Formats: sequence, structure tokens, C-alpha cells
Amino acid sequence: MSQHIGAPAEPIVAKKDSVSVGQEIGSAQGFVSAPVHSPVNGIVKDIALQSHPVFGRAAAIIIAVDSEDKPQVVTADKYGNDFNPQQYSAEQICQAIRKAGIVGMGGAGFPTSVKLKANPDSPIETIIINGCECEPFITCDYRMMLEWTQQIMAGALLAGRALDCGNIYIAIEDNKPAAAEAFRLAIEKTPAAAGTKVALAETKYPQGGERQLIQAVTGIDVPVGGIPPMVGVLVANVATTAAIADAVVLNAPLIYRVVTVAGGGIEKCGNFYVPIGTPVQELIDFCGGLKSDAQKVLLGGPMMGFAIGDLSVPITKTCGAITVLTEKEIGNAKSTGRQTPCIRCGRCLDVCPINLNPTRIAHAAEHQMFDVAESYHMTACIECGCCSYVCPANIEISGHIKTGKIMVARQKKRMP
Repeated sequence: MSQHIGAPAEPIVAKKDSVSVGQEIGSAQGFVSAPVHSPVNGIVKDIALQSHPVFGRAAAIIIAVDSEDKPQVVTADKYGNDFNPQQYSAEQICQAIRKAGIVGMGGAGFPTSVKLKANPDSPIETIIINGCECEPFITCDYRMMLEWTQQIMAGALLAGRALDCGNIYIAIEDNKPAAAEAFRLAIEKTPAAAGTKVALAETKYPQGGERQLIQAVTGIDVPVGGIPPMVGVLVANVATTAAIADAVVLNAPLIYRVVTVAGGGIEKCGNFYVPIGTPVQELIDFCGGLKSDAQKVLLGGPMMGFAIGDLSVPITKTCGAITVLTEKEIGNAKSTGRQTPCIRCGRCLDVCPINLNPTRIAHAAEHQMFDVAESYHMTACIECGCCSYVCPANIEISGHIKTGKIMVARQKKRMP
């Protein structure tokens, strides 16, 4: 029930209830929230706490799948060049998105209906569709850009319609020329996309971060502690944008997502169309299982992913990848787990894309001095992991900061 920023969804079914594909089973509580829908036909086996990658454990609805249930078929691009967003009102678009339970699928998980609610005090002048998949191994967004080009275009135009904004950029890294060309052709052939442009961004990490991408595309800097709407910009991931199109046009809830399974520790790599709620173990088994030298399973990529020790953790709306690393891929120094004292070398300051002081934030968080950590702008950290990656003392700087943010949110009753 906790797959997004904000209030968790509340179960609206009971044990032994029959549920069907697309049925709402978790109701959104509060303005910043999103409902949850069943991706399968089956019977509610239990409503209980289950493993969760962020919270440890969270409320979940366990469904015994009907033996005759048929997985959703992956169809070709369902939208044509004649798509016209003007046939939908802004209110229709926002209501359909909220009803479908769409959240940011690039990792943050912010409810999309809230982002697309027009605010006269902070009008959106530019929309950036984020196709920058900057982490190693992950290719799910790239596959969608190639195969669902028109669907993503339709979702982008609907977002523009909701916000009365015609200045739309499709931001793609310069190492993906095929995706860039696909969107250029789609824009040329789609009359409604006259204000849409392809923006090539330098391939580097973490180019997919909101602040980094906004600066790369528009030259605008989002102030520390601020959010993109403050500078008139909205950023949406390509997977989220594709889901917007299905929600508005087809009245389809968000019950599947594309997931990359990669790394040297898995038998079969690829991109898979997965029902949300599927245990990680099932997807790993589908890919042939773990290799003998598999060392670590991550939800996400190698830089920002969460290491998990329980493979019953479910695929959520924000999980775009499962990365299985070997000891060789992790690196001998990191895999030993040896940590030495911080020598104040400053490498973490040099690589921080937000220009923070990661080591001071991490030390304060580690010692539960959360007021000090917040004074160093802990909440502005995008958790990219660059600081941990370059640390010669092998300190999990990013991990301490993530924990600190969770503890502060719990203290303020913003998360369970």
C-alpha cells in the first residue's frame, strides 16, 4: 500500500474477497496519495505487513492468483500521429490520472495528479519528459522510447494540456540516437506536437536527476531546497508519461510496469513487462535464477538502488530495475565491507552534483543529530551515491543520509 510519496493507500477489500484485474483495492488517503489496483484475478489471501525496500515492512494485500488468470498482453504502440489532446479537459486528465493511481515511475514516486494540478501562483512554462537513463545496466526507459514512442508523445501532450503548456522537451541522452530519431519523426508527423522538441543531453551521471536535467535543457538552476515548479518547470519520466496516456485515453489503471533485470549475477538479462506486486524472487526465477557468484541484489541500479536481503520484496510502481551484482562487479574494496575513519579528503564535495557537504550530513545523521544534518540541507540530497562511490574510507555516506531522511520523516510523521 506504500508505493509513493505521501499517505499510504488504505485497503478497501477484505480477506477471502474475489478481486479482478484493474479493480481498486487500496484507496488514496489525503491529497498527496494514490490508489492501488489489482494486476490479477484472484482471491485476497491476507492483509498483513510484508517486506518493503524502504520501510522494512509495510501493509500489503496478498492475492492468490486465479489459476486461469492470463497475464496482460504487451501491445504495440496504441496511439497514432492524429492524436489530439484538446478532446480532453484539464480536469478530466487530472481525475483520470488520480483514479489510475499514477505516480512518478522514475524513482521518486510523487503522485502525478498533484504535479499536473495547475497552480496560478506557480505556472508551468516548460515540461521536460525525462528519457535520461543515466545509471549503468538500466535500459527499460530506452526500450519504451523505441517501442512506445507515440504513447509517450500522447502522454506528454496530455500533460501539456493539463497545465496549459505547449513548450515541451523530450530529453534524451546523446548515446541513444535511435530514440532521439524516433521522437523527431513522431513530432514531424504529429500536428498537435508543434511545440515539442527533442533535447539531447550529455551522457553522464546523474543526468537524469531533475535539477541536473533542468539545468542541462533550459540553463535554469533550481535553488537548493526548492522544487522545479518554483522556476516554472515540470519534469516527468517517460514511463510515467506513457501511463498518463493509458489512464486518460483507455481508462487503464497503473498495474504493470517495464523492469530491467541485469547484472553479471543473473542468468538471463532483459526488459520485462511485470505485474506490480510481483515478488522479486518470481522475476529472478523467470530469468533463470541467480548465478553462483551473485553477491548482491539491488532494487534499482548500482548507484541509487537498495540492496535487499529478502527476495519476497514486491516490484512497486517506482521499481524500474533489478540489478544482480557479482563480487567482481562490486569491486574487492567495497565487497570486503572494511571501513576506515574519514580523512576529510573532500572527494565527496568534489563529486556532489548539488554542491552539498555529504560527509558532514552523513556524520550528523549517523550520530542522530538530525537538526544539524538538516542545517546542512540533508533533504536536498538526491541520493545519487556519488559520494559513497568515491570515498577512499569506504564509508556508506549516501546510506547514512538516506537513513537520516527516513528518521526525520518519521519524527515528523510524514512516513510510517
